[in-house]
Order: sequence, then structure tokens, then C-alpha cells
Amino acid sequence: MVRAGAVGAHLPTSGLDIFGDLRKMNKRQLYYQVLNFAMIVSSALMIWKGLIVLTGSESPIVVVLSGSMEPAFHRGDLLFLTNFREDPIRAGEIVVFKVEGRDIPIVHRVIKVHEKDNGDIKFLTKGDNNEVDDRGLYKEGQNWLEKKDVVGRARGFLPYVGMVTIIMNDYPKFKYALLAIMGAYVLLKRES
Repeated sequence: MVRAGAVGAHLPTSGLDIFGDLRKMNKRQLYYQVLNFAMIVSSALMIWKGLIVLTGSESPIVVVLSGSMEPAFHRGDLLFLTNFREDPIRAGEIVVFKVEGRDIPIVHRVIKVHEKDNGDIKFLTKGDNNEVDDRGLYKEGQNWLEKKDVVGRARGFLPYVGMVTIIMNDYPKFKYALLAIMGAYVLLKRES
């Protein structure tokens, strides 16, 4: 806080004068803030890459986006995945897979597995809450999934933790409002 009687002191015109605050910082403080931010971002990336290596999955954490797996998983549940290639795929297992032509992975249960003599495995999936299997979701002409389509297998979950992600995607204005609130909090915290 700035005292009104201090020599050379002035009161800011706005509590949200970010650029004015940046201009007042000396170069060392500014470098420190930039490095601090860079360390936070790089730490998050290292943790994510570490999880990828430990789990064998390109996406070790996913959010359930629909109700197709109810009652096992609900919309907004956060799933923890592994994808070790040597583990065989079994009927009854819950897998997350990508279909060519679709950006978002799908979380469904394996209902049938076919293993050929040469070791190739093909399998069919279905959402627990769906009436029919997933052949209608696969790319045209594809009747079975292969191991290469699997992103991971569900090993654990936290109920409804991913709802924040769903809300931010469904309501983009909420995302910006949340960012504005967090920014205001940081600025107000810094001033006190």
C-alpha cells in the first residue's frame, strides 16, 4: 500500500492498472516474474510428459463428456488411464479410443474380442447406457477396433471433477469470467 503523504508517491487511477505496474518494476523484478511464470508452465508440461511415460498413454487423464457410460461413469468424471501394449484387451474392460475422422476420444466398454492365430486382436465396444454397439461410430466400413485405436484403459476415476472442463467448453463466457476473477484476485492480493 502507498501512503498518501509519502514523497514521490501517487495513487493509481485504477486498481487494474497492469501496464502501469509493469512500468514501475525494475528489470530484475520483471525478469523474475517472467521466469516464475515460465517455471510454472514448464513444470506443468514436465508433469504431463512424465505421466505419459509412466502410464504408456498419450492422454493419461480424460474427462467423460457424455452419459453413454452411466451408471459406471457419469458426465464430468475424471478418468485415469494406462495403455501398456503388452496387456491383452479383454471383454468387459473400459477403453478410451479414437476413431479416424473424430477429434474427441470415446470412453466405452469392450463387449467382444476376436484374436486371430497370428496374435492380431480386434474388438467391439458399446456404451453401457447405449442400446446398440459402436459400429455406427467407427469410420465407414470399419466393424472392429484394433489396439492402435486405443488411447488408454480406465484404471481409476474421480467423480464429477471434470465438470469444470465441460462447463468451460459449453459456456465460453464462463471461462473468460473465471479468468477475469482470478486476474482481479491476483492484482488485489498484490496491492494488499
